Amino acid sequence: MDLKPGPRIGHAAWLTLGGSALVGLVVGLLLFRAPASSAAGGLAGSPAANPAAVVGALAPDFTLQTVDGQSLSLSDLRGKVVAVNFWATWCAPCRLEMPDLQARADRFPDRLAVLGVNFAETAEDVAAFREEVGIDFPLLLDPEADVQRIYRVLGYPTTFFIDQAGTIRFQHIGLMSGGQLDEYLQEMGVTS
Repeated sequence: MDLKPGPRIGHAAWLTLGGSALVGLVVGLLLFRAPASSAAGGLAGSPAANPAAVVGALAPDFTLQTVDGQSLSLSDLRGKVVAVNFWATWCAPCRLEMPDLQARADRFPDRLAVLGVNFAETAEDVAAFREEVGIDFPLLLDPEADVQRIYRVLGYPTTFFIDQAGTIRFQHIGLMSGGQLDEYLQEMGVTS
């Protein structure tokens, strides 16, 4: 896959992005090393009973609440390509890539589902972010970070691309440009 570099970003923006990336990496490392909570956190069975997410394997199923209080399971989306984006409101690169994810969700509603799994923030904070950035794809709450632990998220943003049969095809760690997003979707037959 030939991924092209993203848009040029000024020096001050790079410092902000670098700081946010470092914070996301540290939080992700702490999250990954932290023991799983005793609550199932919306996973099928205990966290120990769920295999970690690996490219080429079936994506671990999960059920989480949307910011609007509805329950949503990954398995409900079989038959579509699913982009599962792990993010946080304080993550500057997450904020930068969200409009591209929204644009693709709008362009391919019958073939692509985008899910935003938030890192342990309140529904109020996530709802405010949604309104500010203009997102209408489902934003899911992962209050104990159990799903993020199963997916081994080490930094933000991290996006998993899951095919129609539920297999993880790609994982992208860090800021994803619109061009990179389009290449992943083309590889999965969404844009062809």
